[in-house]
This record gives sequence, structure tokens and C-alpha cells, in this order.
Amino acid sequence: MTEHTELALPGFRLGWEEWISLPELGLPAMKAKVDTGAKTSALHAFDIEPFGPASRPKVRFAVHPIPGREDLSIPCSATVVDRREVTSSNGDSEWRYVIAADIVVGERRWPIELTLTHRGGMAYRMLLGRQALGEDVLVSPVDSFCQPILSYDVYHSQRVREVAPARVLRVAVLSREPHNYSTARLVSEGETRGHVVEVIDTARCYMALDALAPEVHYDGARLPRYDAIIPRIGASVTAYGTAVIRQFETIGTYCVNGSEGITASRDKLHAHQILARHRIGMPTTAFAASPKDTGNLISLVGGAPLIVKLLESTQGKGVVLAETTNAAESVISAFRGLKASFLVQRFIKEAAGEDIRCLVVGSKVVAAMKRTGAEGEFRSNLHQGGYAVPVKITPQERETAVRAARAFKLNLAGVDVLRAHDGPKVLEVNSSPGLEGIEKASAKNIAGMLYDEIEKRVRPLPVPKGRRRR
Repeated sequence: MTEHTELALPGFRLGWEEWISLPELGLPAMKAKVDTGAKTSALHAFDIEPFGPASRPKVRFAVHPIPGREDLSIPCSATVVDRREVTSSNGDSEWRYVIAADIVVGERRWPIELTLTHRGGMAYRMLLGRQALGEDVLVSPVDSFCQPILSYDVYHSQRVREVAPARVLRVAVLSREPHNYSTARLVSEGETRGHVVEVIDTARCYMALDALAPEVHYDGARLPRYDAIIPRIGASVTAYGTAVIRQFETIGTYCVNGSEGITASRDKLHAHQILARHRIGMPTTAFAASPKDTGNLISLVGGAPLIVKLLESTQGKGVVLAETTNAAESVISAFRGLKASFLVQRFIKEAAGEDIRCLVVGSKVVAAMKRTGAEGEFRSNLHQGGYAVPVKITPQERETAVRAARAFKLNLAGVDVLRAHDGPKVLEVNSSPGLEGIEKASAKNIAGMLYDEIEKRVRPLPVPKGRRRR
């Protein structure tokens, strides 16, 4: 609780309705009804869901601070103080979560307790009960707004993002490998920051498709509202994993990487078409379906030596270097015999078995490492025995990596770049980059940088003025 002004000033006067703010909840301006007939104070909220360990329970909820503007939603979270049965003025009883927060009215700030209730019929978003009023407070039942009048304009500007407080987030990591380095780091870093992080097995999610209430279910129950989803979708479950992410997107949950970008990054042909559309440098690439076009396919990339890649290869698997034309024809023929989809690429000889992994978070490269293949190996993947060292990248390489991640609309991406004579060439954009190699090579807290981005992104967005009220 923050320091507050003592309620010692004589004759603090309130009308039956007042403008108030709850700064610790990110609610800078709301109208409240002052009701001395009510014992407790209440905040009209929705999507009220408890979370966190039983020893330190939290509650996540959202508030529409402007009556009639359901397009404006302020997400909040707070520590649960109690859970009480409250009887409303019409005689209805309900169990409510109780939270503590500072209230600001005029020049005064003091701590109060609030119960959370979802009552769509409430004309005021908050009811200020007598327990929250000091002995020197005088309430006039015939006067309105005895204290300074605030404005809803704050919700129509970037100011609403600036005043949003740091809060406990409920985060889900979609991963089938809860104990691998990247997933474990995301959990430990989030918990270190005070967030509640849950690992959800993507393959065990199932979906209820409904126009009014789309849901994601897991182990027989509906999954709660999360502030953010961090996808760690394995290549083997790309189709189903991205369907789950689309469902979260439909609900309105912030996803670090969206389904569209993950799907595109996993299909190498589609990925290279996106790079070409955005005029991002890449090795000359060719694709054909007919076996009659093998010779033309090889000539399009400048002849041997060349690279043959399966369209959905990962970690260097399904990537072959053909050093001669005969070898290229043999490899292509073998892939076609397996009815496998593949593409061919010019071999960047000057890269000498090295590439640069640029780790992009948000709109900037936060770390980079140079990966070198094992002796006699042209692939530099760490999974293929390569090793990594920190590297200083050029401004052009930095710009290329950021543009590539932006082209796929990814907020977390590993962009692999080759150093060619005519500038950097993007080899691949990875939508689920591993954290172990880049954190160890760069000695940087990449997981922490990702949470910095998440905490920034989940702040509420302003809404335009003048939208018709419902």
C-alpha cells in the first residue's frame, strides 16, 4: 500500500455522487455513488477469476470504467484480502472477493476495502460505502460532485497506458515440454517478477467454438482468462497448436506470437514468399512440383553447389548440401520419390558454415550469436553439433532481422542471417527460438527482456471518442 494523506482535515465534504480514481488498479477516472446506507464498498467488475497459490491468492478481473462503453476494458489484478457474503440493498446475497486499494477523491488518498461484483445493472461502476468514509467526512445527499470533477478523456489517449500500474499477470506457456530449458526459464523468470505462470500442454487443449462465448478447455475444465500467452509450439503439432492460439486470439488474449506468423514461419516456401514480398535479402530460392523441371530448378539458383530443404525441416534436419549437379539431381529425385515437398537454394559459400542468430524481441534485436558448424559440417545448428559465440552485428544486419520479424508479425523471433558478399541474407525466421544457446552465448537475460515486452503490451489501449453507447 502506498503512503497516503491522513483523514485529519476537518469537514471533508462529499456529494451523493463523486469522481474518484483507483490508481493501483489503473482506473484514473470513474464516477462513484456515495451510499452511507451500504456498509461495504463495491466495484462493478467482470471476468472475476482467482489465481495463484492458495497461500498468496490473487484475483484477476476487468472493469468497463465508462458506462455504455464496453469496448473499453481495463484489466486488473489484486491480492485477495478476504471472501465475504454480502447482501445487497434488494436483499440478494452473494459471496464476493475482497481486495484492498487506495482511493483518491480530490486531494485526498486513503486505503479502502472493495468487494468485486458483476452486476450489469449498476448505473455507477463503484459504490462507496460507509466503512470507507472517515469520521470527518460529511456526505450531502442533495449535492453532486462536491470534489473536483475528473474526465473520461484519459481513456481516449495514451495517458491510459502511462498510468497503468505494474501488476501481477497470469501467463500461460503453451508447451509440451515443461522441463526443457526455454520453458523452465520462462516460468522461473515470470515467477521471479511476481507473475503466475502456468504451463499448458498444447495437445491436451480442446476448443468450444461459439459466436458469443468461445472457450479453450483443458483436462475437463474451461481455461481461465490469461493476460498473455507465450507459444512454444513444436513443429510436429504446428497445425493444432496454431488452432489453439487462434482460439485465444478470438477470446482477445494477447499472444506473444500470433497463429498467422507461426504458420507462415513453419512453411519454408511460404516464409520465403513473405521475405520476397517485403524485399528482404535471402539466398536465391526455387520450387517446382514437376520432375520434368529438375534441370531448370537447379539452374535458377545458379547451379551446384546448392542446398535442398524439406519445406517443414527444423534444427537442420532435412537439409542437404549437393556439391555437384549429379548429386543435386539424385537428392531431388530421392525427395520426390518420397513425395516430400522441398525447395532448392543457392549455397552461400562465403558464409563458410557460419550464420548469425539474431534474437528479436518486440521491435529490436536484443542479442546475437555466431553459430559455427562442426568440423566438415555445413549446417551451423547447435542441435547438429555446432557451437556459438557472441558477435557484434552490423546496422544492416540489425535492420534486416527486425524487418524480417516484423514481416511475420512476430514479437519473439530468432532470425538466422548469412553474411554474403552482397549483404545479409535471411536463412530462416524461427517463431519458437530456443533460449539456452542465446542466453549462454550473450550472457543476457532474454526471458526477462521478453517479460518487459509482455508487461508493456498488456497495458490497456485507448478507445476513440464519440462511439455510440450501447
